[in-house]
Amino acid sequence: MERLASAVEGLPRAAAVAASRRELAEQRSRILAGDGAETDFDRLVDAVTRRGTDLAAGTLRTVINATGVILHTNLGRAPLAPGAAEAAARIGAGYSNLELDLDTGERGSRMAHVEPLLRELTGADAAMAVNNNAAAVLLALAALAAGREVIIGRGQLVEIGGSFRIPEILAQSGARLVEVGTTNRTRASDYAEAIGPDTAAIMRVHQSNFRTVGFTEEVPLAELAEVARHGSVSLIDDLGSGAIEPEDDEPTVRASVDAGADLVCWSADKLLGGPQAGVLAGTPTAVERCRSHPLARAMRLDKLQVAALEATLRAHRDAAPEAIPALAMLHAGEAELSARAERMAAAIGSAASVRRSTARAGGGSLPLTELEGPVCIVEPGPAGADALAAALRRHEPPVIARVEEGGVVLDPRTMSDAEAEQAASAAGDALA
Repeated sequence: MERLASAVEGLPRAAAVAASRRELAEQRSRILAGDGAETDFDRLVDAVTRRGTDLAAGTLRTVINATGVILHTNLGRAPLAPGAAEAAARIGAGYSNLELDLDTGERGSRMAHVEPLLRELTGADAAMAVNNNAAAVLLALAALAAGREVIIGRGQLVEIGGSFRIPEILAQSGARLVEVGTTNRTRASDYAEAIGPDTAAIMRVHQSNFRTVGFTEEVPLAELAEVARHGSVSLIDDLGSGAIEPEDDEPTVRASVDAGADLVCWSADKLLGGPQAGVLAGTPTAVERCRSHPLARAMRLDKLQVAALEATLRAHRDAAPEAIPALAMLHAGEAELSARAERMAAAIGSAASVRRSTARAGGGSLPLTELEGPVCIVEPGPAGADALAAALRRHEPPVIARVEEGGVVLDPRTMSDAEAEQAASAAGDALA
């Protein structure tokens, strides 16, 4: 082990030692299994160098998203706007007034940096943010309905990514579920008749990642708010994706606030285009109950999230939607995409061509939206598309593509010009 670690050059000593141990352990396992083990010292040094390089670099890495899925959960959902990324880096590198009122010198609230912007953008009287939308929903239910009943339409008892199911999160909050209506049709009278002395709230869950079509009926949110007011119960609206500006059939946060919801919950790293966070906006009474609940501290944002969220909200207020990368990708024009796809195909050569395909919003957002446009298709050769896609993932930086009809798709919608150039270079290297 000492000989191997000492022979590795250009790596931290700890990484060289750890890689040597892992490589030798693998060779011992092969010997014990009766398989052939590597005994050539130079090849062992090469293997250890590769392992050590990966260990020294860490496992969380920047990748190029060539999939055409804009809010790709596996790839970190919405990329931050440059100003938001810079704000997080700047605040993270030193001290800040995260919880200090600079005017009085007294302790302040970290929500003071984002609540005024949230109120301005949504029209709500109060707002706060926690570490994701699942936390926002859990906190809303725990603060407003623990030990009591929450009424939800059967068609809204949904499951989103990661096996997050509404009935399970409701049970964790301490509230009791009361189902009304059917999977496809629910009326205002269903909710009104279910309200009893133990009812704390009505909850609407937006079908973020699917739609029910055909013989359906849903209660408009304003009508549901009237039912809640008449029954003296709260109304919680889980929007999921949380659009600030209209995007196809996605309801906006302001529309939910205007309709009379006591609390509106949504994700900050989807159509808002910010860091991972869950936002709650609504009435001062409802938000204060959430703010003062013991779970709020366990779910609070750190200084990096606060900095990035504040910068993202300012971009929504002060700039065009194109200042938010996710929204710019959603609205990318034909000429821009075509030029990028053509440049990739030309750089790769005869194995590549430009065709048309469909990108997606992803992340449980806009499930019916098809973003049709030009893409670069790479014919993989005898090894096949899966082998080429794997080779692209091993590139530095890794290129994450999708396989479609036997070809590897490099979708220009989710890449910058520089990233498209890198992706084309990676494809050329893999084919060679």
